[in-house]
Amino acid sequence: MPLVTTGELVTRAAAARSAVAAFNIITLEHIEAVIAGAESAEAPVVLQVSENAVQFRHGRLLPLARAAVAAAERAAVPVALHLDHVQSEDLLRQAPGAGFSSVMYDAARLPYAENLAATRAAADWAHAQGLWIEAELGEVGGKNGEPPLDAHAPGARTDPAQARAFVTDSRVDALAVAIGSTHAMTTRTATLDHDLLKRLAATLDVPLVLHGSSGVPDDELIAAVAGGITKVNVGTALNLAMTTAIRAYLAEHPEAVDSRKYLSVAREAMAGTVARIIGVLTGRPSA
Repeated sequence: MPLVTTGELVTRAAAARSAVAAFNIITLEHIEAVIAGAESAEAPVVLQVSENAVQFRHGRLLPLARAAVAAAERAAVPVALHLDHVQSEDLLRQAPGAGFSSVMYDAARLPYAENLAATRAAADWAHAQGLWIEAELGEVGGKNGEPPLDAHAPGARTDPAQARAFVTDSRVDALAVAIGSTHAMTTRTATLDHDLLKRLAATLDVPLVLHGSSGVPDDELIAAVAGGITKVNVGTALNLAMTTAIRAYLAEHPEAVDSRKYLSVAREAMAGTVARIIGVLTGRPSA
């Protein structure tokens, strides 16, 4: 079916007091696995391409984006394409022509005033292009080789009053909030601040996004959705499923050289992870 927009999926999820799952893709196998998992769960999904993934692909956005668009157009469920954690102005401006309906502009590393100014400029440009835009306030951390983040440290969390001013002044469409999760976690041990989430949801009138969700246990994800999270970003969980499956296959078949063999089991493992996570978020656990 035709591509849908991220904004449309998030709006639907908010109306249903649910959340749409957004998965970061790196390879064609990621793309195929995410769509297969979403089809199994009979749910819409967002394919996300991060700036890190673009850098891995020699700085070229279009090859992966075009593969995602082609796969999405053949999917049996609604699929949107989102450009994630963009810091490069050049990459931001490539989004509309590459099939993306939304971007997450990431200036959270900057001091507040600079973050606001940069995000406002990005939002003004994005809206002129018809793009839905997400930003971040607080410190989720764990990307680009950053040292491990103490997600419970003073100042790491998103402040509700500051967030309200930031959303108003920047004019973003959604806000990624720091409530205790961290990017790149390989263990599911994160503890979220649900009281803070409740205050953020009561203060803000834009959808709230949870980054670093791979490290969040199922019960915490369920509570986060109930508390107002409407978009849940997942990346490391797919890479963990992929790598674990490949290691197991090669351990059992040390003579294997045909990459299709181990990539097939990796793709299947990622699809299972996608279906399971979507089931948790929608209250319809996969079999």
